[in-house]
Amino acid sequence: MTSIGRTLIILGLLVAAVGALLTLAGKIPWLGRLPGDIFIKKENFTFFLPITTCILLSALISFILWLLRR
Repeated sequence: MTSIGRTLIILGLLVAAVGALLTLAGKIPWLGRLPGDIFIKKENFTFFLPITTCILLSALISFILWLLRR
């Protein structure tokens, strides 16, 4: 039963961290504008693919989960 409680606490902290990140995301000017992020703007067309930002966030989340599993 304690493993369920521990899992709920970890999930709650994870949700709180994601909420804080989403709240502060507008205040981080380089997020989404890293070298390697693709941004194409034409007259009636805009395409944005934040590939570098996705890789960076994926590595960060993987590292955090690795730390939690240790």
